[in-house]
This record gives sequence, structure tokens and C-alpha cells, in this order.
Amino acid sequence: MHLIVGLGNIGDEYAKTRHNIGFRIVDKIAADANATWEDRRYGFVTTVRCKNQQLLLLKPSTYMNLSGNAVRYWLRERKIAVENMLVAVDDLSLPFGAIRLKPSGSEAGHNGLRHISQVLGSQQYARLRFGIGNDFPRGGQVDFVLGEFTSEDLSLMPERLAVAADAVKGFALQGIDRTMCLYNNK
Repeated sequence: MHLIVGLGNIGDEYAKTRHNIGFRIVDKIAADANATWEDRRYGFVTTVRCKNQQLLLLKPSTYMNLSGNAVRYWLRERKIAVENMLVAVDDLSLPFGAIRLKPSGSEAGHNGLRHISQVLGSQQYARLRFGIGNDFPRGGQVDFVLGEFTSEDLSLMPERLAVAADAVKGFALQGIDRTMCLYNNK
């Protein structure tokens, strides 16, 4: 089994923000599988099959800055190895829709990743970074991240989410190294 974590903030006021792209990615995977989300401890979860693999999709309900609590709970609850976990997050350093898979690394200023690393005591877990762009004035990062996508970005969103969902499935089926070769820079 693989744990696929989409990071975001719960609540209607955050639903359409750039910071919630992780939620959108796991929502796309769930929708493609006609899966139904369940409100469970520390988040919303659903399980989908991807060929011979099971994916436990998680949208933490802990808010971004405490995402590690949900991750730790579901890793333990389902006895999933950290090597079988992928965290989908927004990334300011990438243009909109660009995807970067990494087997590990720093948090790059992302509070959700920072908390996961603190709770797990390691940065050794896979992540899928989805570019949200960085078209904001100096000092405007928070407003940009918590702002909504442009109409141009929204017109490209379905295709980019499909690529991200395929990359997640590739991670589960082929592993991080092969999937990075196939999807990074795509």
C-alpha cells in the first residue's frame, strides 16, 4: 500500500487557493476512480486501486502547519513504510503546472513539509512539487499563495492535474527514480 498525501488547508475560504493544489491532485485521482472520501481521524481518506497497487489518499484536516500529525497517524495506522509515501505540494519556484518529483530534500520554506519532516524526524520521503508560479510583488508571497488561480491557470488546470495524477500512479507502479525520468520537466 502507498500513502499519497495532498497538502492543503481545510475550509471553504481555502478551497480554491494555490496552497491547496495538493488537495486538487488527490481529488483528481479519487474522481478518476469514482472513490468517495471519508472524514476520518486527522483527515479525509479514500482508497483506490492502481493496477496491482493500493493507494491510500489523504487530505489532512490538521491545517498545513500541522500536516505531520496526520501523516504519522496514517503511516502507523496502515503500517505503510515511509518509502511508499508521496506528498503532493505547491511550489513557488516552479512555473504554473510544472511538476518536479524528488525522493527527498529540504522543505524549501514549505510549512507543511517542514512539519512532516519534524514529526518523522527525517526529510527522506518522496514529494511531488506542483508549480504555482511566483508572479507577486516583494512581500506578497502569503497573499499570492493564499490567493486563487488566474483564469489562464484554471484553463490549463485539468491537463496539468491529469499529468500530476499520472505521475503519482507512476510512483506507485514504477518507483520514484523511473517516474522522475518520465515526468520531471514534462
